[in-house]
Amino acid sequence: MSANIEAFGNMMQNAIYHFWKSRFEAAQKQIERGTADQGNRSSVTAGKNLDGFVAMIRQLIIDNGIKDTEVLTDGRTDLTIPGFYRPTKNWDLLVVSHGKLMAAIEFKSQVGPSFGNNFNNRVEEAIGNAIDLNTAFREGVFGDATKPFLGYFFILEECPKSMSPVGFHSPFFRALPEFNKASYAMRYEILCRKLVQEQLYDAATLVLTENTGSWRDLSDLTSAKRFAATLAGKISGMALE
Repeated sequence: MSANIEAFGNMMQNAIYHFWKSRFEAAQKQIERGTADQGNRSSVTAGKNLDGFVAMIRQLIIDNGIKDTEVLTDGRTDLTIPGFYRPTKNWDLLVVSHGKLMAAIEFKSQVGPSFGNNFNNRVEEAIGNAIDLNTAFREGVFGDATKPFLGYFFILEECPKSMSPVGFHSPFFRALPEFNKASYAMRYEILCRKLVQEQLYDAATLVLTENTGSWRDLSDLTSAKRFAATLAGKISGMALE
């Protein structure tokens, strides 16, 4: 069967709206209870901001030949699978068909006002998760099967602080030139691009969005549409096996 990405066209904008609506509603509820978190944490503690993107990717997978019951997301089942450097890891979306791991996808986001606090943690987490799963696959942890699709889906608020050049300090050795005066948005684009180029992930996307509900990609290689197309192609092929 040919790859089908209609779910991306039909559901992406609604996922963006849901992202901002969920953040606003979570913050309002905590304010009403008088328990608002410091900074912007009150808008993320509900943990449902990314549900629209998860639902979109889930539908895309189903549209490409996988049964509804084989696409696992939060609230439906346990999303824990073994690792290599650690006993287990909990993913945001898994595809498990006939006892075979077909896909594992992580969804992350970051919204201002502070972008520097979590950047290095996000980088280390993304790289570590990929190395852990890929090594586990190599060592036969998931049995004798085709290598699963591994995806990283990142949402970043587009605002002056995320788009402005950022400096860094490296007293002993010169950093790679692509990081010179790169904004946090560009740093995340570089991350996603290199995750794919170094074959740690099959697809990694960076989606920039403003609280008005607008959104855009920063590059073609890390675009949401390319992520959808790569995933659809991989899944449609695996569904025929």
